[in-house]
Amino acid sequence: MKGLILSGGKGTRLRPLTYTRAKQLVPVANKPVLFYGVEAIVAAGIRRIGVVVGETKDEIREALGDGSRFGAEFTYIEQGDPLGLAHAVLISEPFLKREPFVMYLGDNLIADGIASLVEEYRRIGCNSQILLAKVPNPEQFGVAELSDGTVIRLTEKPKEPRSNLALVGVYMFDDTIWDAVKSIRPSARNELEITDAIQWLIDHGRSVHPHVVSGWWKDTGKVEDMLEANRIILDTFLASGAEGLDEGSRVEGKVVIEPGAQIYASTIRGPAIIGAGTEIRAAFVGPYTSIGPGCRIERCEIENSIVLEGSALERIPGRIADSLIGKHVRIHPGAERPRVHRFLVSDNSEIGIL
Repeated sequence: MKGLILSGGKGTRLRPLTYTRAKQLVPVANKPVLFYGVEAIVAAGIRRIGVVVGETKDEIREALGDGSRFGAEFTYIEQGDPLGLAHAVLISEPFLKREPFVMYLGDNLIADGIASLVEEYRRIGCNSQILLAKVPNPEQFGVAELSDGTVIRLTEKPKEPRSNLALVGVYMFDDTIWDAVKSIRPSARNELEITDAIQWLIDHGRSVHPHVVSGWWKDTGKVEDMLEANRIILDTFLASGAEGLDEGSRVEGKVVIEPGAQIYASTIRGPAIIGAGTEIRAAFVGPYTSIGPGCRIERCEIENSIVLEGSALERIPGRIADSLIGKHVRIHPGAERPRVHRFLVSDNSEIGIL
């Protein structure tokens, strides 16, 4: 069995952060989202993985390498334009060579990995297995309708959903999927939809097995989803690495302090992670905060946030919360006189002023 992980797309819902990096490489708990998917596939015993890449292909290649660091072997597959998930499958046929495969969307996270799900697919012997989860906003996803446990209809982002079962970004297929992706036509948004391909399988008598996931699942396409995923992952951590604390600092709860981090006269309240080489002075961090490597946090308070590598937060009045702060950002007070705000802000940014 092979793996196919999709890491193309423009990440428009995470702009401006994704103007300068691939959405799949935005970190959750100081690890790129994409790495969780790769690790889940490898943990399921799958070593040969195709990686579908788009306009951020160079960045994805640099981050992942040849796969050896994950115990895998990667083959990169270029998708010139983002023409849909079924199109990504279609262009991957030379790599997959009609072997069964698991397809994993690179910006998704799923509790407990997929090893048991891959085993279930193999045991059942169906043509396809799809993962479903109950969501409060099904109109934003592909939606499945079931009758007596059987999939009868799939609809991509319906205006009036007929169920609350959203397609999770993990799919398993055998070689019947090739007839499907070659038979469907582009949707109104000019994409080959994976929902249409799976519906083709259903309409032509192929077996499509639904599995409703009982644990958490997150599509990290929006800031609020990234922050929730960060909270979920941090909750699984165990405390470690208190060597960088001075006597005036205090750590409470599950806090991971990576090598080289230094903490002075500060309180870190977990769950939280402090990246390697970060310096924290006279500050409060946490809970549910990830501070990336090489950051500086001085005389400010922050919680329920993600701060990417190399950023500095200095002497900020009031508490920072519910924030996603990019790489090498500096936030600090301006000169006290004259009292002005000065900004250098990219497109689609949001700044709240006290």
